[in-house]
Amino acid sequence: MSTLNLDLGNYRDLLKQYIRTQDETALYQAEQFSKLSMQHNISPEEIINVHIQALQDIYPDLPEGIQSSMNFLLEAMISYGLAYQEFQSLREKQLELKSEISVAASMQQTLLTTVKPQIEGLDIGAISVPANQMNGDYYHFVHNDRGSLGIAIADVIGKGIPAALAMSMIKYSMDSFPENGMNPSSILQSLNRVVERNVDPSMFITMFYGLFDPDLDTFFYSSAGHEPGFYYNAEEDKFEEIEAKGIVLGVTKDTTYRQYEKKINPNDMVILLTDGVTECRQGDRFIEPEEVLDVIKQYMHLPAQKIVEQVYKHFERLQDFHLRDDFTLIILRKEV
Repeated sequence: MSTLNLDLGNYRDLLKQYIRTQDETALYQAEQFSKLSMQHNISPEEIINVHIQALQDIYPDLPEGIQSSMNFLLEAMISYGLAYQEFQSLREKQLELKSEISVAASMQQTLLTTVKPQIEGLDIGAISVPANQMNGDYYHFVHNDRGSLGIAIADVIGKGIPAALAMSMIKYSMDSFPENGMNPSSILQSLNRVVERNVDPSMFITMFYGLFDPDLDTFFYSSAGHEPGFYYNAEEDKFEEIEAKGIVLGVTKDTTYRQYEKKINPNDMVILLTDGVTECRQGDRFIEPEEVLDVIKQYMHLPAQKIVEQVYKHFERLQDFHLRDDFTLIILRKEV
């Protein structure tokens, strides 16, 4: 029996008073007794056992059937008590794990933070929102001394802490590359070797890397199996898919990536995203890419950062404020 003083006489008097008077005061005292028992980790079967002894004192000639039913209740409470203890243990471990994941998510946000550069002649918007605590998407800006802007956007096929670790590895690998002289195809080939050596074969990483050269007004880019982006031609007022083929990172170490290029004119836009944007769902229906472009077009009169924020809010509402996948959208617009 616990150190809590389960005074049999007091409990018996309390039970006897209630049986005789049906007084709610006795019920209140019973509630206080239960709370005190819980605070001192008194098991349910201990309370049942005290109750049985109190009944036997009050009713010495307790019918055998009632006695048997109380014994049955006692056995049931023993099993309940064991199950409850196990549940509490699992709950404590779950809360501990939840706390650790929260710390990891905060660290990931700090480690993967990138600064959106302010570049004359370019309007840049970027947003990345995780569906859960850990983000499986990643984007990064590299602004070198020559005025060129590198843009990386990636998505891990997999979620949680392993995905976050993979993204951290990608980020620090990119930080080790020289800022000058690294074209998109070379970037992806280097990262492919890193991923092939260090990431589990069951986890694939898609990535798109683009480089805007302001001197040439040209956007150079390569893709490693990433979701196709879009290009907006302002003169013709139409969108077209950015076609770029390439295998996902980490499949084979000797993979090479083709580099493409596109001339960027004033008011043209480059739209980069992850599949969390194009695979938004309304109920059981996946939206079409044209729907994403229609929403972007609604807000094209706004600055690029406002565009990506409004597009995110639109699809957040569409999904009843419950993202099913990480959402990352980047817009690069050449100003007049």
